[in-house]
Amino acid sequence: MEKRITASTLYNYVQCPRRVQLDFFGDPSKKDRVSAFVELLWERGNAFERETMEKLDVPFADLRSLEPREKERQTLRLMRLGEKIIYGGRIRTDTLVGEPDLLVQKGSGYVAGDIKSGAGIEGMDDESDGKLKRHYAVQLALYTDILGQVGFLSRDRFPFIWDVHGQEVDYDLDTSISKRDDRSLWDLYQECLDAVIAIKNREQEPLAALCAVCKLCHWRSHCRAQLKQDDDLTLIPELGRAKRDAMYRHLKTVHNLAQADLTGIVQGKKTIFPRISAKTIRRFQARAALLASPSSQPYLKEPITFPEADIELFFDVETDPMRDCCYLHGFIERNRSKPNEETYHAFFADRPTEGQERKAFDQAINFLRSRDAYVIYYYSHYERTTLRKLQKRFADIASEEEIENLFSPSVAIDLYTDVVRKKTEWPTNDYSIKTLATYLGFKWRDKEPSGAASIEWYHRWVETQDSCLRQRILDYNEDDCIAMRVLLDALRGMAI
Repeated sequence: MEKRITASTLYNYVQCPRRVQLDFFGDPSKKDRVSAFVELLWERGNAFERETMEKLDVPFADLRSLEPREKERQTLRLMRLGEKIIYGGRIRTDTLVGEPDLLVQKGSGYVAGDIKSGAGIEGMDDESDGKLKRHYAVQLALYTDILGQVGFLSRDRFPFIWDVHGQEVDYDLDTSISKRDDRSLWDLYQECLDAVIAIKNREQEPLAALCAVCKLCHWRSHCRAQLKQDDDLTLIPELGRAKRDAMYRHLKTVHNLAQADLTGIVQGKKTIFPRISAKTIRRFQARAALLASPSSQPYLKEPITFPEADIELFFDVETDPMRDCCYLHGFIERNRSKPNEETYHAFFADRPTEGQERKAFDQAINFLRSRDAYVIYYYSHYERTTLRKLQKRFADIASEEEIENLFSPSVAIDLYTDVVRKKTEWPTNDYSIKTLATYLGFKWRDKEPSGAASIEWYHRWVETQDSCLRQRILDYNEDDCIAMRVLLDALRGMAI
């Protein structure tokens, strides 16, 4: 076990405290194998870092090839000499160790920076407001802490990220975490560091929790089995770690909540739990009841009316965030006069180039223009967000107004946001299209279907031009589209 706490430890703690505990003390034999997608992330991250430094037109000291002890010695020596840029250095204290990608001299000291193959600001790739990323902030704060303790911290206390967009994003560690949380990023770092120390000293043992990051974690199977055994509250859709922890003294399991008398918990519109309303706890109790009963069936909370149209289109895109490229637009087309017949249409970028991405976008838009009186179904806002981004990139292909009209509520239905979450309940642990369609009996052709896997297949397709990989991507996308059709048909058959 590493004696000192690293930036990666803090990064993992922000993602999942339980992972840190298992990394310290878990049985390595219970780990899942690292997924091909995670290996790709590592590979692409290292490649992007090399490419970034190769483009740098100023001299720098490169310490990457040195062994840790020698790297530490040379890093301190170069900082004493005032080296302008140190690449691949290593700094430490008795309890902390950091390997920032960059140490840059500013004034009489240094600031640390990391090179990231993602956006430096949260929300750059979706529809939320941009904000500094917590998991980046705690890493940068650790470097800053070490620099301060060893006496080489610049008075300009702004570590930075060089990101995939070529931007240098300064991280002011004194800024607030968010509009709703006035703690500073430095406060967050200190709290995370204290918690990690407590975990390491076995003073705390965080509980597992079902969440989105589980999919890429090497402890996912181990934790999932534990959660099932414990009947953990996070098995309830949208009841995450924070809410579970707030409720845990009073309600520990799904069955506890399903059978609970809420009289002493609900207080008017509020509950005794912070930030959990009476409406929310009743919704969670209804979901707990579904999970607790083996005979449960999904149901509608209110009637659903779908638009009438001759043609139904089920739309799904595949994108590569590492290359900021949309490489596939897929549609299942069904004419309601022939409900047992459907056609798959795919518009594929054979290379992750601007020209190929443009061509696929143009083909998808022309396909939609060629169809009359249709309704389009998609799952979550990602398809709409992607087409909006493509419109800005290729404004001559489609106007902003045309894209907005494509997603007008009269002709486009977000099955996840507007139907599943608002108007239905399911006896499942989440509301992903994979989960719901599988519950309804649908099976993907691939044994390990996921958007992450598709990205990894696409990378290998670009490198090898293996037609089997291309077909695997198309089959996966087609199955995603069919899954939406399966869900729609099931929703139409559900009575209130």
